[in-house]
Amino acid sequence: MGDMTDDRSAKAGGARTGEAAPGFARRFLRLAGGYWGGRSRVTVWALTVALFVLTVGQVSIPVLINLWSERLFDALEQRSMDRFLTMIGLVGLIIVYNIVIVVLHLRVKRRLQMGWRDWLTRKLLEDWLRRGRHHQIAYMPGEHDNPDGRIAEDIRITAEMAIDLGHSLTYCALLLISFTNILWMLSGTLSVTLFGTELSVPGHLLFVALLYAAMGTTIAMLIGQPLVNAVNRRQGYEADFRFALARIRENGQTIALLHGESAERGHLATLFGGVMRGWTGQTRALSHMMVFSASYSVLSAAFPILVAAPRYIAGTISLGVLMQTAQAFQQTVGALSWPIDNLPRVAEWRASVERVLNLHDALVRLDREVCDVVDGHIQVVRSDEHRTLTFSGVAIDEPNGTAVVHAFDLEVRPGDRVLIGGDATATIRLFRAVAGVWPWGSGRITLPAHTRVFFMPERPYLPHDSLRAVLAYPGPASSVADGRAAEALASVGLPELVDRLDSTDRWDEVLSVPDRQRLGFARLLIRRPDWIFLEDATDSLDPPAEEELLTLMERELPNATLLTIGHHAGLDAHHSRKLILERTNGAVTLREEARETQPEPESVA
Repeated sequence: MGDMTDDRSAKAGGARTGEAAPGFARRFLRLAGGYWGGRSRVTVWALTVALFVLTVGQVSIPVLINLWSERLFDALEQRSMDRFLTMIGLVGLIIVYNIVIVVLHLRVKRRLQMGWRDWLTRKLLEDWLRRGRHHQIAYMPGEHDNPDGRIAEDIRITAEMAIDLGHSLTYCALLLISFTNILWMLSGTLSVTLFGTELSVPGHLLFVALLYAAMGTTIAMLIGQPLVNAVNRRQGYEADFRFALARIRENGQTIALLHGESAERGHLATLFGGVMRGWTGQTRALSHMMVFSASYSVLSAAFPILVAAPRYIAGTISLGVLMQTAQAFQQTVGALSWPIDNLPRVAEWRASVERVLNLHDALVRLDREVCDVVDGHIQVVRSDEHRTLTFSGVAIDEPNGTAVVHAFDLEVRPGDRVLIGGDATATIRLFRAVAGVWPWGSGRITLPAHTRVFFMPERPYLPHDSLRAVLAYPGPASSVADGRAAEALASVGLPELVDRLDSTDRWDEVLSVPDRQRLGFARLLIRRPDWIFLEDATDSLDPPAEEELLTLMERELPNATLLTIGHHAGLDAHHSRKLILERTNGAVTLREEARETQPEPESVA
């Protein structure tokens, strides 16, 4: 089991600072765009249209405020109390209208965000938790480590922030369209004398606003470019730290028994040092960005009034028009400044999208290179024509092509009890190949159709659920009746657990390792399979307990076929055949050890 973790650690590294892969937008739309074409597309499109309509409503608020502002300041300039009171009433109506728009927009947007996140999470989970991909992907090269963090956190950021950014971009585009027209009309015509020729420049304030925003955006993009890489690096460091904490939680009992807290603290300190470096790098990049943003925001508030003030001083426009012009200028520049205002958020969003895309791309590549091809990989099939487990020219390799087991042929008949010993890595790879989760190699493995197969690993997986659900796993808890569960628990030597069938606990921590292996046998008795694969499933039991459980299995499941990985003499008496995987010249060959007697499995009278 440890080999997978080591390989994962070796392959999980990689540059976190590289440029995004080509075709980012196309990759993102191919992954996430299916939400708008799925079974709920009518509802999704209805929400999308509603969000757009409400965004238009949001844009109408500053337009109304702009028109209201002109009339208010004109009323103040004219000292008209009647018009002033009218403006107070109108602003009340605008407030009510704004409240309705804002609340409806929030509800529609959040429903769309959660719906998209739910769809994307289900899609990635289905791809990841299918046909052993979650196990196989750990051996694939590439930057797709910490899939739990990518699915839980990065998908959340991807969906929520994409709609937030899309909404703000749409809002700014509509705002720009609205106030471009207003600013053009308010600018009037500017007369400029050049070389003795008088030129008329209509809409000059619009051109000033465009030039001002273009200069600001260009400077911000140049200053903020390092921010994208800084955010990406930080998120990678954060994910590594979260994953290490999760591993300590999952292996707390083992770490406590080995008194490994000091080593884990050192490892976590190293990883958190990466988090701090990522934070410092992001802070440095943000500081450079904020120096410009702070200056730009203050100048943006004063600049439009300074530009329009000469016309007011000259008496060509009223105070109301001056304030309306200043607001229109500000709104136009604000809409054009979307890249400046959102660059840090875009950087964070893109980093999360890349992490999700890397996981998705790795799963697609796994399907293409391993699961969906026939030649060059181990085929595992079910056949109505076979009653035996047949290995035909099966060779087992590492993912990088290194040979693990040389090609061999083997037949295991129904009722056989086969002990497999020798090279530990090769034996585990062999069981993984039979289970269909180790496709690297060649040849064909054929299992009888319509038979129940049960794999019992060295440490049974015990979900954090009721004991009844643990016994039924991966089936529903309701499939295990009280009497059946009580009989199985008593048979394997765990009668004290009968009263806790519907109790929920962390069973992998509550139970000792030997008791967890006993619970694995209880699960076996409940499932009653036709083919049983035991992977060092009794290594923590003392010899009398091991003998008791193996004898119980023979008595309760006399017709089941048994294949056992084991490396101690106490197993020999319970198996009729013995296979040895011997390592020679860097690879392993399989041979069958001659037995003096071939005892038949016991039968029930």
